Amino acid sequence: MYSIRAYLKQLKTYIKRPISFFDNWAEAGRLNWMPDKWYLSLMFRSKMGYWMNWKHPNTFNEKLQWLKVHDRDPLYTQLVDKYEVRKYIAKKIGEEYLIPLLGVWKHVDDIDFDKLPNQFVLKCTHDSGSSIICKNKEKFDIVEAKQKLANALKVNYYTLSREWPYKNVKPQIIAEKYLESTDLNDYKFQVFNSKVKNCFVCSKRFSKDGLHVTFFDRRWNPLNFTKLYPKETDALAQPLFFERMVEISEKIAKKFRFLRVDFYEHKNRLYIGELTFYPGAGFEKFDPPEWDEEFGKLINLENF
Repeated sequence: MYSIRAYLKQLKTYIKRPISFFDNWAEAGRLNWMPDKWYLSLMFRSKMGYWMNWKHPNTFNEKLQWLKVHDRDPLYTQLVDKYEVRKYIAKKIGEEYLIPLLGVWKHVDDIDFDKLPNQFVLKCTHDSGSSIICKNKEKFDIVEAKQKLANALKVNYYTLSREWPYKNVKPQIIAEKYLESTDLNDYKFQVFNSKVKNCFVCSKRFSKDGLHVTFFDRRWNPLNFTKLYPKETDALAQPLFFERMVEISEKIAKKFRFLRVDFYEHKNRLYIGELTFYPGAGFEKFDPPEWDEEFGKLINLENF
């Protein structure tokens, strides 16, 4: 129950920034009834600070919202499903690019932790952010892990940001091999209308300095902007399998207007992490903002 002070504080926020009511109601699930286009218009205004242009989307983030509403190939549901996408990748480029699978379950109580190795990664198949890393099973809090996964299984990931491919993904839990490394970078290649135009590296994810995100063009030249996180100040070496990553990304994303393909290099092997249609759900600001328009130019919406 709200105290008078809390109520007045929230009322003051609504008066100063009327759109803020949307954030609270959306997170509480009170707007699940709202059509996607209305909902995304309000969320875009709240997150980005300006109104979405549906007739003539210009920026990268605007075009991602447009694609959410207008580009709905049923195949996308398989590709965002962390279990089902494995079949697609195996067929397209081969099973050797898949992180070894240790198990798949519908319920947390079905997981037999005794049969899992000392190190592993647990994640839900229908969302983002539910991954749990076990580096030492003797010190692993199984109760806490099961509670986190059980809570995640109840959530329809589509509802908050209306990334519609997630709407009908069957919630499950998978366990994958833990790729042990002190400096495992995450390489993310962005494919625009079947061609890799740029990529970025997620580094120092678990360091005391926190996550760094650094963008490069197709020739591994650094791009001078940031999104959410600071870029790496030290020079980042081009990955060993860079050209192979480009080749695979373009093969996987051949029929799509935009797709991001994520990779790991580990012990002289190349693995695919996941596929993403809407980075940051299409609500990540560029600094400086003109880069949002530059990226937007790369997505061709003609002849849709």
